[in-house]
Amino acid sequence: MAHPVKEISKNEIIRDKLAKSQASPLKAYQALTVGQGSFFKFVTYELLNLFVAPLPGALGFLLRRKLYPMLFKSVGKGVIIGRNVVLRHPHKMTLGDNVTIDDNSLVDGRGSGEAGIVLEDNVIINRNCLVLAKAGPIRLGQKSTLGSNSVLVSMDGVEFGHSVLVAGGCSVSAGAYHIDDLSVPIMDQGTYTKGPISIGDGVWLGSNATILDSISIGAGAVVGAGAVVTKDVPTNAIVAGVPAKVMRMRA
Repeated sequence: MAHPVKEISKNEIIRDKLAKSQASPLKAYQALTVGQGSFFKFVTYELLNLFVAPLPGALGFLLRRKLYPMLFKSVGKGVIIGRNVVLRHPHKMTLGDNVTIDDNSLVDGRGSGEAGIVLEDNVIINRNCLVLAKAGPIRLGQKSTLGSNSVLVSMDGVEFGHSVLVAGGCSVSAGAYHIDDLSVPIMDQGTYTKGPISIGDGVWLGSNATILDSISIGAGAVVGAGAVVTKDVPTNAIVAGVPAKVMRMRA
């Protein structure tokens, strides 16, 4: 189903925010990391990043489990935060029970709006992942797993059902740049999205698969390794290739 094109406001683009804030670098940094809030919350955030985020071993594990919940909008039991995890606008994040965010990952909720970023019970974000809510919310359903070195970008919403299995190196990335004006660099022509990305219950994305803007993948579908998905995928379909095509149905 075709979606209307949605232009992305320049207020959501980091490059434009930084360009407007050179007169006050501290305020710019605060806006990008914790958003609007009390100076006490900003100092707390900085102290945790300085002293607790890089701590190895059992001590780091225990301190992050004890202290990090104060950063989030809501947090369940048994949450595990790895070393050197970067959280931006954590007050917009809701974590269920037994959520794990592994070492060196970045979770950025700055553009997630009122819905925020929601990681439901037993979600696992493996190490070196980027989860970026640039201009839309993100929800990962129960037991969903994001493989190492994967990138998830929301420009108008990204939603996983339950038990979605994402292998390493995948890209779930909404949005694109305008390219029509040859006199203007592409990065200055503005960005847009055709709609949210939706991945149904029990989907398996193979290693290095790429899911593009506004795609919907039906429940139980399998996306082959290295596939580039440019069209909606039916329920229980197995797709592969560049661009991805239906190879067969699971049932």
